[in-house]
Amino acid sequence: MKAVHRSDVGRVRAVNEDRAYVAVLDNGYYLAIVADGMGGHQAGDIASRLAVETVVSELSALPQDLQANQLERALEAAILRANQTIFHIASQDEKYYHMGTTIVAALFDHSKCNGYIGHIGDSRAYSVDRQGILQLTEDHTLVNELVKNGQIEPEEAMRHPRRNVLIRALGTDAQVEVDMKPITLGSGQYLLLCSDGLTNMMNSDQIWSAVIDPSLPLEAKADRLLGQSLNAGGDDNITIVLLEQAESGTMEEGWNS
Repeated sequence: MKAVHRSDVGRVRAVNEDRAYVAVLDNGYYLAIVADGMGGHQAGDIASRLAVETVVSELSALPQDLQANQLERALEAAILRANQTIFHIASQDEKYYHMGTTIVAALFDHSKCNGYIGHIGDSRAYSVDRQGILQLTEDHTLVNELVKNGQIEPEEAMRHPRRNVLIRALGTDAQVEVDMKPITLGSGQYLLLCSDGLTNMMNSDQIWSAVIDPSLPLEAKADRLLGQSLNAGGDDNITIVLLEQAESGTMEEGWNS
């Protein structure tokens, strides 16, 4: 498996409140995370950093050779621990009241093919292959609820004035629910984790075209996604983690900042 990540402040924001992480942990599990912080000056940056640091710390302590259901519970528990950490700090200092972050994290077993995605907020995970692109996560946003209830059309959601209003986030409440989903990354498939700075600028077809281009190496695919979202406006921080399962099915380790 190969991986690359990119993060950019965008063309409008002064501070990058996003965080990305991808690595093979010392215990052999493969972990990728995108977090998009919120809460005002510095608070969002702190929330996303705490989310990533806490999840990495918790999962780095796992024993090797866990079963699939144990990996799922471990990822969920690590995200919930991050929620407790962020909420506690926010409740102790008025500068950080209401700070929080989205999170989308993927944890793979030693084969680097089977794993789980844990998700809160509107950062997304996509599965991409030659046949198409599939959104694996469901946005925890006001406009997505309006779409589900039939009050607006999906096309309206992308330009709705309240499209960035979250109804669930990490660290804003003492208790939170984590959406969990199993994933198998097959030969020739890609997994994309990204903040809404990408998906607010590019639709699924545009993302698919950039990722599936066979003429580009993985790094260039990530650069193209970033460049196209910047050219489309770049009105938010943009963060991308792109993972590729080698066509041969063998594992190719590598990741770049």
